Amino acid sequence: MKKILVFVLLTALAVPGIAASTKKTAKQTKADFIIVESGEYAAGQEDARLTAGLGQFLAMEPVVTKMTQLQAQQDASLANLDYSFLPLYLIKKTDAVRAKMEEPLKQGYVQETADYIVLPHQTRTGVYANKEAKPGVMEIFVMSQCPYGVMAENAVIEAKKNGTFPTDKTVKIRYIVNYDAARGFSSLHGSGEWEEDVRQLLIAKYYPTKFWKYLAIRNKDYKSSRWDKAMEEAGINPNKIMKKFDTEGLELLKAEAAYGQEYGVNASPTFLWEGKVQLDFGTAAQIDGFAFLNPNAARDGEAAAPAGSC
Repeated sequence: MKKILVFVLLTALAVPGIAASTKKTAKQTKADFIIVESGEYAAGQEDARLTAGLGQFLAMEPVVTKMTQLQAQQDASLANLDYSFLPLYLIKKTDAVRAKMEEPLKQGYVQETADYIVLPHQTRTGVYANKEAKPGVMEIFVMSQCPYGVMAENAVIEAKKNGTFPTDKTVKIRYIVNYDAARGFSSLHGSGEWEEDVRQLLIAKYYPTKFWKYLAIRNKDYKSSRWDKAMEEAGINPNKIMKKFDTEGLELLKAEAAYGQEYGVNASPTFLWEGKVQLDFGTAAQIDGFAFLNPNAARDGEAAAPAGSC
């Protein structure tokens, strides 16, 4: 689903009067926001950029009330909402708010109840409140031909090479792909991308000790058609992998498609910490032991983490 943050920011850029009116109006109309936050992880708290973007889009001043999930569920008007991903944004519905949100509602970007406009799973980071924890596991969702996904993989490769990867934690590469029983697989960068996903899944299963070596070689030219040469250089038998491509390989990729859909992941890279916390480059680098994901920090202290995604 397209994020409402992208929608409101693009709308504000397309209609300069929205931003201008925000600055020029001496006394703005106020909009009552409720943000239901996670108390378990910082990633489940308010996204200030989203709050500001919504205020700009509405041309209203956000008045924010923060609640825990327990507090929200004790309110009859909030009790039956979906709290599986936090933070959850709610805006008190007035005629003016409803009119501003008419198009996002039509597009399905947001929902509504009798009292609120509901913005589910809209923040860049957040917490899957109902998922079982996987202690110490960082899952990185990538598209195998996405330069930003490759950047994340290469950061892990370099950390493993120079000994800065934490010994008490593990990392697992997951793959972002769409699957439909009638139409088959599709991926943003074409069929060559999901085919490479299949090969990497099979390598991870049958040559686990050579997986990262293969990626280190393959990522030097990840769009090349000579993946077989990269396998041979890594000590992997390409014939063994390809014999399983159309059977076990495709089943492994179907499982990846279902897993990514379960978490609503569509941007490469997306980081999932301990099976519960969705992160981006910057916030993933703040997890103890994963500072290497922000290579700029080592040089410049407070420099921003790499930005961008496919």
